[in-house]
Amino acid sequence: MLLSFVLLVFASLMRIISGADWCYLSQDVCGHTCTGPDVWGAISHHCSGRFQSPVNIVTRKVLPDGRLTPFHFTGHQKAFRGRLINNGHTVHLELPSSIKIKGGNLAVPYKAVQVHMHWGKDGGPGSEHTIDGEQYSMEMHIVHIKEEYDFVSQALKDPMGVAVLGFFFQESEFTNKKFDPLINALKYVTRSSNSTTLGGVSLEMFIPPHMDMTKYFRYYGSLTTPSCAEAVIWSLFENPILLSRKQLAAFSQLQFSNGKQMVRTYRPVQPLNGRQVYYSRGHVGVVSTVLLILSLVVSYTPSLYNS
Repeated sequence: MLLSFVLLVFASLMRIISGADWCYLSQDVCGHTCTGPDVWGAISHHCSGRFQSPVNIVTRKVLPDGRLTPFHFTGHQKAFRGRLINNGHTVHLELPSSIKIKGGNLAVPYKAVQVHMHWGKDGGPGSEHTIDGEQYSMEMHIVHIKEEYDFVSQALKDPMGVAVLGFFFQESEFTNKKFDPLINALKYVTRSSNSTTLGGVSLEMFIPPHMDMTKYFRYYGSLTTPSCAEAVIWSLFENPILLSRKQLAAFSQLQFSNGKQMVRTYRPVQPLNGRQVYYSRGHVGVVSTVLLILSLVVSYTPSLYNS
């Protein structure tokens, strides 16, 4: 009996030390065979840090920042061939390093590494970040690292080594045809470690040309999966991308590394711990500006009661 208990504890410790089987809450439902988000700190001490992601953004508390200018994109229109991979936790598409961003108060240019998704179940709530407590259907992360680095592991040692562009998704009654190449390819990567090649795709396909890219939130945080390194400049775009319910639900057909249905692939929101969230446009201050103008008008307008 004692030997069995010791072996069980040893096996649990080995899982934690290796970090190979961290999981989301949707996997860790019974049996406790993997390390869920509440104990990711046992896998990497960064996961217990004070500046973790994702967070809930309270719009009435954000501050406008005039330095958050529009981004300049390079290579987003150019078609490429990239590997689409089910890594056991999500599906990600490898991106060519010729895709770059600058501007947006980034000190240097950043080059693309990969794009991946976080989703719910069959099109239900599934974004990682929330806005005023609202969870969107899905969230897309386009991951970039500073141009000077060759690998993500190098960038993660730099407090501002990684820049992630985040996009929310919202259900629509219409199908977004531009996403069809990606969604049609999901059937080839159903199981963990499956991969396929997507050809003739571009990032422009995933970001609607009419989308207002000048409106975004900015804060400093971490990766949302272990190692949870606090090295990420987050830019979360306000306007959501539209997909049909069927398109959103297609991601739920994938499988985790343990064979379970890959659903609710998001980390719970983390405390801000004093961090400030900024906004790229000053519309949050419009109301106060209008009130100031009205007060000035009233001050310089003779009262009707004086006549």
